Amino acid sequence: MKTPKRLEPLIEDGLIDEVSRQLMSGKEATVYIVRRGEETLCAKVYKEANKRSFRQSVDYTENRKVKSSRQARAMAKGSKYGKQAQEEAWQSAEVDALYRLANAGVRVPTPYNFYEGVLLMELVTDADGNAAPRLNDLTFTAEDARKHHHTLIREVVRMLCAGIVHGDLSEFNILLSNDGPVIIDLPQAVDAAGNNHAMSMLARDVGNLSSFFGQFAPDLLNTQYGKEIWALYAHGALSLEVELTGQYQESNQPVDLKSVIRVIDAVRDEETAKQTRMAEIASKNAPPKIKR
Repeated sequence: MKTPKRLEPLIEDGLIDEVSRQLMSGKEATVYIVRRGEETLCAKVYKEANKRSFRQSVDYTENRKVKSSRQARAMAKGSKYGKQAQEEAWQSAEVDALYRLANAGVRVPTPYNFYEGVLLMELVTDADGNAAPRLNDLTFTAEDARKHHHTLIREVVRMLCAGIVHGDLSEFNILLSNDGPVIIDLPQAVDAAGNNHAMSMLARDVGNLSSFFGQFAPDLLNTQYGKEIWALYAHGALSLEVELTGQYQESNQPVDLKSVIRVIDAVRDEETAKQTRMAEIASKNAPPKIKR
């Protein structure tokens, strides 16, 4: 196929060899299958703000860090430079989240590079080596529905332990690979400790999973994993080893706000340190930009 203009710099600078075909076009980006030597990868090209159906919301961008105070002021004013900075921050959010989650062992596509506004990453495939389907295109037995739901609930816990809430998780942005579900599309991911809407977003993410898989296994519709997971997180008791029940009992005991704040501050400090380390690693691994 003819090389899309946005992918030409990646070919010119040797990051990919050719574009095979368009894989999909969604509300925020168009994804292409590309070749690099013997490897088959995918390239996510973000749409311009006026061409996206998914609009940025202050709920998602709350407490997101920008490169400088100048950018923050420009974004607040809505100037041309500010809108450009806002777009860069929106795209970088997915890159940062992917690296953090991949490093934490979450089932997400492996990110390889972010270059000229294009995210180059692993192509998730099925048992035959074809691009993996999304959950919304599939039907399941009750047994498989419970199995995949259990896997994804554990991934939500793993994400939260890494300090991230997906924010838009549903059957439309989960692929079913040969090895099980893989979570995609993270530009709206939020920092769990720094965003006041994180709790409601996590509840919605988990609710979407229960609603979808509940079509095939109705017993999942009555579970309360979202509330249970967040309660454990807020009390500093959430871990990968915790056994979840799917049940939640509202407590009448007053909340120790000082203890909760201390836990959140500790998680935020830990995640800030992780982000710094990941940024340093990504900077070292990024290829030098070729001047043309």
